[in-house]
Amino acid sequence: MIEQTALLVDEWIYLPPAASAADDIFNSEITFQVQRKRAPTKKGLACRFSCLFVKDKETILSYIAQDSYVIDLEDKIDANEVWTMIKNSYSKYKEKYEFKRLGTVLQNTPLAEFDETKLDIGEILTFLNES
Repeated sequence: MIEQTALLVDEWIYLPPAASAADDIFNSEITFQVQRKRAPTKKGLACRFSCLFVKDKETILSYIAQDSYVIDLEDKIDANEVWTMIKNSYSKYKEKYEFKRLGTVLQNTPLAEFDETKLDIGEILTFLNES
């Protein structure tokens, strides 16, 4: 059995720029980290996304959030399940951003899409399924 925890926002640091126009362009980059978790009868995967919005070398927003999956120790996880977990985590991360960006200079700035091609799912499967 796999259980997902609630998304936890670790950091939301918003620093509005001194001057801003509706057509401002903000550069952003999404990073993703995973961490294996283990308990006597459970194993898990923590998914942590972070994004930094910058305009002219000035940080506008630093946003970091994570959630995790708790899995029965005897369960074997395949690649499709890991992809589903990561996509669900990113979806929750994006949804929280969509809500919190209202009232900021980023209200018309979408969150960058997560580039799945940069992720080696094999490494995640190995450490998640090892005894």
